[in-house]
Amino acid sequence: MNERRRFLKYTGLVAGGLATSSVKGWANGSLRESSGPAGLQPSGPQVFNMCGYAAPKIDTVRIGFIGLGNRGSEAVPRINHIEGVNIRALCDIKADLVQQAKGELKGTSHDPALYSGSEDVWRKLCERDDIDVVYIATPWAWHTTMAVYAMKHGKHVAVEVPAAKTLEECWDLVNTSEKTRRHCIFLENECYDFFELLTLNMARQGFFGEIIHGEGAYIHSIGESLFDPVRRPGLWRLDENAHRNGNLYPTHGLGPVCVIMNINRGDKMEYLTSMSSNDFTLHPYAIQLAARDPAYNKYTDKHFRGNMNTTSIRTHRGRTIMLQHDTSSPRVKSSRYLISGTKATAQCDADAPRIATSHEGWVSQDVFSQLEKQYTPAILQKMGEMARSIGGHGGMDFLTDWRWIDCVRNGLPIDHDVYDAALWSCIAPLSEWSVAHRSSPIDVPDFTRGAWEKNTPVSL
Repeated sequence: MNERRRFLKYTGLVAGGLATSSVKGWANGSLRESSGPAGLQPSGPQVFNMCGYAAPKIDTVRIGFIGLGNRGSEAVPRINHIEGVNIRALCDIKADLVQQAKGELKGTSHDPALYSGSEDVWRKLCERDDIDVVYIATPWAWHTTMAVYAMKHGKHVAVEVPAAKTLEECWDLVNTSEKTRRHCIFLENECYDFFELLTLNMARQGFFGEIIHGEGAYIHSIGESLFDPVRRPGLWRLDENAHRNGNLYPTHGLGPVCVIMNINRGDKMEYLTSMSSNDFTLHPYAIQLAARDPAYNKYTDKHFRGNMNTTSIRTHRGRTIMLQHDTSSPRVKSSRYLISGTKATAQCDADAPRIATSHEGWVSQDVFSQLEKQYTPAILQKMGEMARSIGGHGGMDFLTDWRWIDCVRNGLPIDHDVYDAALWSCIAPLSEWSVAHRSSPIDVPDFTRGAWEKNTPVSL
């Protein structure tokens, strides 16, 4: 019992009441949670509906970056290619990363202020009065704290995934965004993958009929890199995997499915169940490393996340979603994107996009090309070639940033708002709870507080 309570404490859920929640009875063949953990229900009514909110337009978007590691260092030169942007500040605890990011802007009109050297120096960036958007690309534990602080200081925020680690953090994001009327822009790049955008446009035009089921995954063999202090400074992501067991990184597989199903905008998630395998690779590797380097001894007694996690979700309208997470098995990288409707199916696994209109098989390449020509959305027609040229996961990173900047500049509603950030991120702690309770179902919070029934779908 002590080991189990320590695990729950590490996940940040004991304080929220998850460890003491009671489970009762069988109802209609399903074991359901009787009271649920703190954070499942909102503390009050919606203050302001941020879904569809068009903030006043900003002709030149002044951006400050916090976190210049893997993701942040790539974003700075990428955003430099977008018009109507002024990079005003760069911040990282490591001075050399700040200098490297500044070097990427050499010869441009950007002259950012630089911040580094302490864990709280980022606050000074947020307090500046010449920044419109704070771009957060730090380790996960900092995302909510920084986003809330920035919004309270009058800034829109663009947050890397996941936006939060606990239900309490999810509600903190929602409440702050509503009270300040500042956007919490969720940087889920998979929503701007070319095939996902194509199938979204097809769905909007009725090609798939009624959407029945969707699948997504984050299957990416990065297990050994988690132990690399050069690639993973401070080994922060290893610590996440050593203390938590569930789907720790759900948003890449989930985001495109939610958009095509109009989740938060005509449908909502009701409940989920989650199951993890044992860990067969991370703990043995920790022991292997500790035999050569005592610095890894502290990981030899950890209960690492299971290799494969499978989470199933049911929506209010009776649709289902399956998510999978595996970053520590020797598998080919895959997002396992699948959309199943009453008229057609789309699937992309290991970069092999396919479409079927019957059970007899996938359409030919010629037919696929015709469909692609017919349904390619305007954003790809306008920006696709440039996105491929600049890159970032094949161009979807560039499209992500171009799109939200275009919306902010023109005073348009953003595609993926604070409700999406909270909902897609909360799957991680909910899956941890379900895994710890023998895959018991757990309700999914409605962060829109009922507004999902009238919110309009993401527009292309």
